[in-house]
Amino acid sequence: MICFRLWNWFSTVDTDRSGAITAPELERALINGDWTPFDLDTVKLLMTLFDHDRSGTIGFNEFSGLWKYIKDWQNVFKHFDRDRSGSIDGNELRDALAQFGFNLSPSLLTLVQKKYANQTAAAPGHGFPGSAPTAPGISFDRFVRACVVVKQLSEAFTRLDSDRDGWIQINYDQFMQTVLTLP
Repeated sequence: MICFRLWNWFSTVDTDRSGAITAPELERALINGDWTPFDLDTVKLLMTLFDHDRSGTIGFNEFSGLWKYIKDWQNVFKHFDRDRSGSIDGNELRDALAQFGFNLSPSLLTLVQKKYANQTAAAPGHGFPGSAPTAPGISFDRFVRACVVVKQLSEAFTRLDSDRDGWIQINYDQFMQTVLTLP
């Protein structure tokens, strides 16, 4: 039954009937808990993670994996959104990242929080007509992106930190290659 519903949703989202979903089609398919659409940069990140054949689109099997991934992240988000505000504040973000094994310094945590904070928090009616303004903090989609980016950057750093002392010595080309090859 779930697979049939997921296929129906996939077919509905696949507006050009190509049998695959593009980033704009996926963006229209994904909404946050407050009915605001997913941030396009988050959609692009998800596309990169789930476009296994590197076609620039995702087929039904890739979409199924993405759907499960999003459902799993929803549970994580609900767990850390302790005040049930519908967004993640600084303390909740710190706790989430620490539980994932990323103990960021206060200055880095502030930077991540500012970078991924809801950009439309003060804009009433963002999303569907009659929708409420986005809560301050980090929305679900941007929380997923923040956590994935912190993980990717940390893994890239670890690959470069050959002696595992927390310091790396690389040249500009090595740094740019590392950052530009991240999904």
